[in-house]
Amino acid sequence: MTDAIQKELKFLVESHLSFIYPNADNSELADRLMAIMELDGSCMKPGVHANSWSQKDIFTITYGDSIRRDGEEPLETLHTFFNERLKDVVSGIHILPFFPYSSDDGFSVIDYTRVNDAIGEWEHIVEIGKEYNLMADLVINHCSSRSGWFDNFKQRKSPGADYFIETDPNTDLSEVVRPRTTPLLREVETLNGKRHVWCTFSPDQVDLNFANPEVVCEMVGIIKLYLDRGVRTFRLDAVAFLWKEIGTSCINHPKTHEFVRLFRTLIEHHSPDAIIITETNVPNHENLSYFGNANEAHAVYNFSLPPLLVNALVTGNSNHLKMWQMSMPPAQMGTFFLNFIASHDGIGLRPAEGLLNEEEIDALANTMQNFGARISWRTAEGGRPKPYEINVTLFDALQGTVRGPDKWQIERFICAHGIMFSLEGVPAIYIHSFLATNNYSEGVDLTNHNRTINRYKWDYDELCEKLDDGYSHHCKVLQRMRELLAIRIKQPAFHPNATQFTLHLGEQVFGFWRQSLKRDQSIFCIHNISDTEVAIPLSSINLISLNTWEDLVSGEKYTDLHKDLVLGPYEFVWLTNKPGV
Repeated sequence: MTDAIQKELKFLVESHLSFIYPNADNSELADRLMAIMELDGSCMKPGVHANSWSQKDIFTITYGDSIRRDGEEPLETLHTFFNERLKDVVSGIHILPFFPYSSDDGFSVIDYTRVNDAIGEWEHIVEIGKEYNLMADLVINHCSSRSGWFDNFKQRKSPGADYFIETDPNTDLSEVVRPRTTPLLREVETLNGKRHVWCTFSPDQVDLNFANPEVVCEMVGIIKLYLDRGVRTFRLDAVAFLWKEIGTSCINHPKTHEFVRLFRTLIEHHSPDAIIITETNVPNHENLSYFGNANEAHAVYNFSLPPLLVNALVTGNSNHLKMWQMSMPPAQMGTFFLNFIASHDGIGLRPAEGLLNEEEIDALANTMQNFGARISWRTAEGGRPKPYEINVTLFDALQGTVRGPDKWQIERFICAHGIMFSLEGVPAIYIHSFLATNNYSEGVDLTNHNRTINRYKWDYDELCEKLDDGYSHHCKVLQRMRELLAIRIKQPAFHPNATQFTLHLGEQVFGFWRQSLKRDQSIFCIHNISDTEVAIPLSSINLISLNTWEDLVSGEKYTDLHKDLVLGPYEFVWLTNKPGV
């Protein structure tokens, strides 16, 4: 690292720290953080507004043990499955928390520095990272109440004695926004008597105190460890809740945004191609704020997409989806949307607030319950409960419409993914969507945890048998998904930052136009989101008559632009003037 870059980096780090800790001399802390990241040698200065991604980037979200085989570490089995079934269409794997944990399927971390020995070892993580863009969770807001840090807190010794937030239970905390209905404060017996600690998510997930710089140093050390183990994409879990200030909502605090900027500065000076993704399951405008001025997260989850898309497909009405899409600003160069419609959690409803009214949200929740879904609740302002999340597998969520189940489940499911694969951004597919997994309702009964419904653990041999059975819905879905992704990765107009405009073709149709960064390829993505046939005059799509238009999905060519485009239930076309190769 040249002296000029070193000085500039020191200035940037100190500037971040001065905003967070305005009354401190932050020079020594800046030096310490840079030393932890080993930013005292040669490194490249990160580019500004640079894209290190393309239409070839496809992520899969999975637990380390979503697929298991007797006599083999689950991470080895997972690696084998991806290499056998998905390697040619998937470039990145998000392995959900793979550390020792005490609850919440990994999100209450006991030890950030170890791999859960029930699924494998660091060597398995490293091997996966050599072949795929490895995304890992930085569970940053909280850790397990069974962690060494929290044990030390109770014994009043370091490290950990001052790593957590103590609050008088008589404090007025009514303004604090909660994603859960459990009590915010947990009483704990310590060496110095009873204390009450802050627990945003559950009594087992104790919030870390980032007002203490030692906590920051610990977290930066963990970041460096992950980089050394091959992680190149960091998912900042629950980061919106990081900074607490009594008298505020304690969500999306300006200092939380500054921490994202700090972590980005440190990470990108170590690895310019590394990516930060913020997991902020909040209303849409708040979520978008984590882009900053292209200087915070490289990517944000498109959290409004799952509830709006599922709502459109079960109602047959695309109006809310179109209105939302038209209101979305394009991601600046150097940033992108991470598109997903299913995850290990469920279909979040907070990102639909202000986009769907309460009656529509209730109707969606009721329809999903008819398809076997469970509903999770949160405490809203004034202490009243509101639906927070629909827990269901996406395959079963799309088994019918508001009128009930029907025969179009697979077509509806594929249509949903056709939309996601063609939208501006990078797609992330939950492993159980590739596998068309059904609701694991008996798992909910066993764990008494709603999210278990979408966290089934497949036996490798049983799964392969189903995927090799051409008559099974598992086989049909995986084959169709692979075909669509194979098409996507060849199309420059599907670059995550390529131009996108919404088309207005009626409420039963969701359509948009994509244009490549070089402006030489156009793709008109037109999806029938209803259970009835629709006819669209080709003349209404504004296809340039001098070009030959081809549907990338079916291969059909369209030469007579005076005819109608007829789409059966949930059928869609990707019409292009220049098929990618």
